[in-house]
Amino acid sequence: MPTFSAYDGTELAYHEKGDGEPLLCLPGGPMRASAYLGDLGGLTAHRRLILPDLRGTGDSAVPDDPATYRCDRLVDDVEALREHLGLDQVDLLGHSAAGNIATLYAARHPKRIRTLVLVAPATHSLGLTVTDQDHRDAAALRADEPWYPAAEAALRELAAGRGSAEVWDALAPLAYGRWDAAARAHRAASATEKNAEAAAAFYGAGAFDPPATRAALTDLAAPVLVLAGEWDGGPNPAHAEECAALFPHGVRQVQPRGGHFPWLDDPEWFVRRVEGFLAQD
Repeated sequence: MPTFSAYDGTELAYHEKGDGEPLLCLPGGPMRASAYLGDLGGLTAHRRLILPDLRGTGDSAVPDDPATYRCDRLVDDVEALREHLGLDQVDLLGHSAAGNIATLYAARHPKRIRTLVLVAPATHSLGLTVTDQDHRDAAALRADEPWYPAAEAALRELAAGRGSAEVWDALAPLAYGRWDAAARAHRAASATEKNAEAAAAFYGAGAFDPPATRAALTDLAAPVLVLAGEWDGGPNPAHAEECAALFPHGVRQVQPRGGHFPWLDDPEWFVRRVEGFLAQD
C-alpha cells in the first residue's frame, strides 16, 4: 500500500487498481474510506484508478489538527498526491461530497486539470442547494417500491430535524437504483468506512466561498462531466444541469433509473459514459 506525506506531515495512503492512464478518484461520504468505490463498475479495464483514503479514513493517518478535515483544507492533500505521483496534469473524479473537493481543486489549480468528472456531486462549493422538496420529488419516483412508505415517512422525520439511525436506515434504499443484496452490502459497509468526527468538520464554517469559486472556474479550460442518476435526489438531473452550466466546458449525463452510486446501478452504462468522456481528450 503506497503512502505519501501531506503538507502538515500526515501520512496518507492510496490504493491503485487496474491498468492504463491514471484516474485520481476522490471518495465522498463525506470522509468515507475509498474502499466503497470498488473498481467503479469495471473502469479498471480502461484506467489505473488512484484511490486515496482521505486523512483520518481507511489506511490514512489521523491528523493532529481536526480542523484539517474541512473540505477546503483537503484540496492541499490532493495537490500533494499529484506532486507525489509526478503528474503534470490529472484526470480527476470526485463522487458525492468529494465533488466539492474536486471543484475547489479545479478552481485553485485549473491548469493541473486535464479532465474533471463529478459523479452525483455535492455542490456546496458552487452555492447550489439541494432542498427537502428535491429529495421528496426524487423519492416519489419510487412510489411503487415496497420500502417506499417507510422512506417517505423517514423523509418527513428528517425534515423535522429527527435524523435517528432508524430514519437513515429507512432512507437507504433511495440512494440505489436497485435495493438488492449488493446494495444492502454496500450500505452496511458504510458504518465501518466513515469517520464521523471528520465528517462533522468537513462542512465547517469558512469552507466555501461560492462567488470566488465560480469566478475562478472561468479559467478552467478542461472538459467537465457532471453525471447524475435519474432517481437521485441530490443532485437530481435538473440540479446537475445547473452545475454543469457553471463550467466553461461542462456537460451533463443522466443515468436512467440510477441512484447515488451509478457504477453499482448500471456498471456498463457508467463505464461507457465515463471512459468515453475521458477518451475524448
